[in-house]
Amino acid sequence: MRHLLLYLALSFCTIQLFSQSTPPKREFRAAWVATVLNIDFPAKGHWDSQRQQEEWIRLLGEYQALGFNAVVFQIRPAADAFYPSTLEPWSEYLTGQQGKRPEPYYDPLAFMIKACHERGIEFHAWLNPYRATMDLNLDKLSRQHPLKTHPERFFKYGTRYYFDPAQQAVRDHITNVIEEVVKNYDIDGIHFDDYFYPYKIKDVPLPDQNAFVKNRGKFIHIEDWRRNNVDLLIEQVSKKIKSIKPYVQFGISPFGVWRNKSVDPIRGSDTRAGVTCYDDLYADVLKWLSSGWIDYVAPQIYWHIGFAAADYEILAKWWNDNTFGRNLYIGHAAYKVNTDKYDGWLRPDELANQVALNRTLDNVKGSIYFSTKSLRNNELEILASLTETFNTPALVPTSPLEEITTQRGPKLKRVKKKDQGLRLKWKAKGETPHYYVIYRFYGNQVGDLNNPKSIWKITPFYPSKKMTIYDDAYRKGQPYTYVVTAVDRGHIEGVGNSRTVIVK
Repeated sequence: MRHLLLYLALSFCTIQLFSQSTPPKREFRAAWVATVLNIDFPAKGHWDSQRQQEEWIRLLGEYQALGFNAVVFQIRPAADAFYPSTLEPWSEYLTGQQGKRPEPYYDPLAFMIKACHERGIEFHAWLNPYRATMDLNLDKLSRQHPLKTHPERFFKYGTRYYFDPAQQAVRDHITNVIEEVVKNYDIDGIHFDDYFYPYKIKDVPLPDQNAFVKNRGKFIHIEDWRRNNVDLLIEQVSKKIKSIKPYVQFGISPFGVWRNKSVDPIRGSDTRAGVTCYDDLYADVLKWLSSGWIDYVAPQIYWHIGFAAADYEILAKWWNDNTFGRNLYIGHAAYKVNTDKYDGWLRPDELANQVALNRTLDNVKGSIYFSTKSLRNNELEILASLTETFNTPALVPTSPLEEITTQRGPKLKRVKKKDQGLRLKWKAKGETPHYYVIYRFYGNQVGDLNNPKSIWKITPFYPSKKMTIYDDAYRKGQPYTYVVTAVDRGHIEGVGNSRTVIVK
């Protein structure tokens, strides 16, 4: 009983400490939208295009209400596509049948990106690089599926088929898929999750021993050879993205434990995870970070604060110390709330406390939740605690890329009373901005631009360059000072232009 009371007291102190966090001005706030098996979108059976579009708009409205500023959408669940592709077939999770295009026809990816940007929400295109099928039923595959056109590029493991990471033809194909997306769509990021080499099945070896013997090159151990195969893909994809659009982010969301300290006393985390991304999935994420191949990392720390084998706090601090100057976002297990057997997930404020802990760490720049469905289920009323946690607007963290330049401030022409409210008008100056931030202060001087409570609106740039917005919440006789700043694709904010007005 004494130990239990001590645990509860320490837990209460931890919760109290974390709950006092102040929302930062910049914070990545996102959720994964899983399309495989229709987990999140579209709802299974919603094959009608109009119905899908309405569903997407409703979803974005929910994100806005939560204070989110990004989505990570699965556009390629299993070598299939949520967009018209010359390389892979339409996804069965979009139309109900692989290879069948939407009816009435529309481009889902273009529609979704446009709707996001109109609402100030980033769109990160999530692709599974190696997974080719979700089962062994090849009869339902389209004739355009890569497994049908190039069966020699795959191996079977367990109940699925996978691209063979050892083949250069596979690396070229995946890179070409990403090139097609980056060239044709106004995405903000390319995103890979934790599926590299498949998760191991007990007593079932991967079927690549013969390939290793024939093509081992300088490698003595098959594990190092496998890691190098994945390294080659990550480097190739990174270079391709940056050669087309340098501002497009490349992010990886690995399994939450890189290596255990028992295996790697110098660099490993103080955890006892049964699986690690380095030793079991052959994903050397630290190498990718230190080599500058990826722009951000979003480890899936899917355990609660205080979990003995893999404590959320220990892992968040470990990743915080191993970013190599790249952005760090944490993946949170929203799906475990009120469904996991551990007491930590029976606390309605567990996720909010995790975010609060993140905010005490210098290099943690935000959060991604798995998944949208779990948030919408609202177990233990978690949306209320998250809404309070994200109670101020937030800009997306700046890109680690140095070549992104700072925007000049727009010219704020006038603030004038109209029937719709106070009308603000401004015009872009210099380079085309990505979006604008409008600050509003009570009084006749500019306040603290670093305080997120000062942000009144975040609005996208429109090609006309003449921007108009209305403030219908003003009070007569009250002096207001407005500041408008322009932000570029790297989320670097330029110097603002201000104007003070007294409403009579």
